[in-house]
Amino acid sequence: MKHMTDYESDLHEWLKSPENAAAYLNAVLEEGDKSAMLLALREVAQANGGMAAIAEKSHVKRESLYQMLSKRGNPELTSLFNILHGMGLTITIQPMQEVEA
Repeated sequence: MKHMTDYESDLHEWLKSPENAAAYLNAVLEEGDKSAMLLALREVAQANGGMAAIAEKSHVKRESLYQMLSKRGNPELTSLFNILHGMGLTITIQPMQEVEA
């Protein structure tokens, strides 16, 4: 079994809150890095019962969830909605804030 560092334990404890998980995922999403987003989704899944629990809540096969959230994963939009729903989260669209010069 993998030994978790204090950082990982603290992060997973913090990510159990849907509000914190949403803030975390939004911050990663703003960076525009697909690999970082998939890693962040894995972290939120681990914090919320692990991949097996999220797979069950999402109505997705566990193996499929691992593949979708792997470094080379490319989940379809429907699958992403299901995964987020299993984590107690949803996607919203909002206008980008304009930066004042």
